[in-house]
Amino acid sequence: MALPDFLIIGAPKAGSTALHVALAQHPDLFLSDPKEPKFFLCDQAPPDPAHQKGPGDAHSAREWVWDRDRYESLFANAPAGALRGESTPFYLWDTASHRRIRALIPDVKMIAVIRDPIDRAYSNWTHLWCDGLEPESDFLTACELEPSRAEAGYAPFWRYLETGLYGQQLEHLYTVFPREQVFVLRYRRLIDAAPQTLDDIAAFLGVRTGLVSTVPRSNVSNWVADGGVNRSLQEVIRAGAQAGAHLPPQVWRQAQRPVLAALHRGGRRRPRLPVEQRRTLLPRYESDVALLGRLTGVDYADWLNETGRGAFSERQS
Repeated sequence: MALPDFLIIGAPKAGSTALHVALAQHPDLFLSDPKEPKFFLCDQAPPDPAHQKGPGDAHSAREWVWDRDRYESLFANAPAGALRGESTPFYLWDTASHRRIRALIPDVKMIAVIRDPIDRAYSNWTHLWCDGLEPESDFLTACELEPSRAEAGYAPFWRYLETGLYGQQLEHLYTVFPREQVFVLRYRRLIDAAPQTLDDIAAFLGVRTGLVSTVPRSNVSNWVADGGVNRSLQEVIRAGAQAGAHLPPQVWRQAQRPVLAALHRGGRRRPRLPVEQRRTLLPRYESDVALLGRLTGVDYADWLNETGRGAFSERQS
């Protein structure tokens, strides 16, 4: 069977794409294309439309790989002896996927990349806002809408706050898998100490060290200011994504390019999250950050500061 030997399981907007691309350079590893098949989010059945109700969700769901034969085909071309892997960052959040993974590949190794949960949430909202899918221009208001959106059947990527509760997620994962099969990685280590971090991951996976030392820069969209013209463009994108739910994914991706180009005109940089907004969200994470520390033996108290570390570009400036 061509099934993965390792998974990058989390978290969204925490560096999983950069890590996937970096590890794909290693001659002893084979990474899937597409990067995020989302196979274990499904129970070998197509995604439930009842849980794909947000803008663009139904279009995105057409790209999920739910059929086992198709999933195995993603790894069929792996060179002999290479370890196979894929990266679906929602596996950490989705506790049902933990048991599906255990049932099919019980010896799999997992890498959980985690990031300051408020920085992560803001990046998540920014991603959807700048892609024209998020209709709410205020980050905190969008966070407040999260419970009602979840109840209405929005897909996991709309759970800005919930997907950052790593303590709860790891606590459940550790009831299903031995801790030695899980490598918990802080996003800041991936950015600030890439060569040593990549060697640590190679050692964890049991492949040669010293062969990969760089992580690609994040692909950050230009900031989209709120205004009449941009609102109109975003409405076109949301309407198109709804229509795209009935077309091959590549058709809509091609069709939306000129609209996205117009939306991203000007090359503006994303504003930093205001301190007062971050301060409002800190109490939501205090107990979970403490739980994460107890589970991992690592102190994450810096995540409870009133200023975060920002995006990749801000860290490197």
